Amino acid sequence: MNLTASKGLGIARAAKPRLTRRRFLTASAGLVGLSATATGAYAGAIEPLGLVVTPYALTPPGWPADRKLTITVIADLHAGWPDMPLPHIRHVIDTANALRSDLIVLLGDFKAWYRFKMKPVADQDWAAELTRLEAPLGVWAILGNHDWWHDLEGVRGALADIRIPLLENEAVLLGETRQRFWLAGLGDQIAYPLGGGQFRGVDDLPGTLAQVKTDDPVLLLVHEPDIFTKVPSRVALTLAGHTHGGQIRVPFVWQHFVPSQYGARFAYGHVIEDNRHLIVSGGLGTSIVPARFGVPPEIVHVTLGA
Repeated sequence: MNLTASKGLGIARAAKPRLTRRRFLTASAGLVGLSATATGAYAGAIEPLGLVVTPYALTPPGWPADRKLTITVIADLHAGWPDMPLPHIRHVIDTANALRSDLIVLLGDFKAWYRFKMKPVADQDWAAELTRLEAPLGVWAILGNHDWWHDLEGVRGALADIRIPLLENEAVLLGETRQRFWLAGLGDQIAYPLGGGQFRGVDDLPGTLAQVKTDDPVLLLVHEPDIFTKVPSRVALTLAGHTHGGQIRVPFVWQHFVPSQYGARFAYGHVIEDNRHLIVSGGLGTSIVPARFGVPPEIVHVTLGA
């Protein structure tokens, strides 16, 4: 089971079992018969190298209707071969810049990691592409679970070298007078594997929101969407990644492999609960296996005050 905990409290919470390689491969064996050659080729060699821009336009409670803000969301880059090589990363950055958003946010999991041997993209190479991102209100990042699990120092160093600020349980006030808003970034919720499917997070939601000192609206960046059950209505919009939208969306099966204790509840898209708003990106790269089906790589483009 997954466990997450508030930073400094050491209090872990249980989560639904995550997708493991054995579970994935066992289920995948039953899917092969759907169309072994054609479907497999598409999922492994075609769809992962695609790219779509998914737009959302909304004015959630807590966001002034006359305060327009555009946000480009890049989640789960997972830089590395075979499905996120450097040329594809360049295409992602070009597409993101063409949106000309006010703000660009990076929601973690910057490097690919698979159990089989793969050709990596060097830190300086994927980071060099991120330096090309441009937005008037800046480019801001948080870390994901794979950053913590596999190469925390490398990812931190690469982002520091290109001066992209990391928000780890921090909130910053952005924008001009009368257009200001708070951008808050949460620490990862499953940062430390404890063994036996247990994890400890470095997230501190109360401490992060305690830094919000004015009545201006709040945007919250999280990697895993599960924290949304605890996000108060003070936050106008929560942006998340991590799930890859299920990554391989085969009817009646995909929802069982969403890496969330809530199953398909926060798997993908615009979620509204108790007048609170969450957008979960399907992300760009892949995890466990380098394949996507029914959920192409995406950049999310949000317009607030639309």
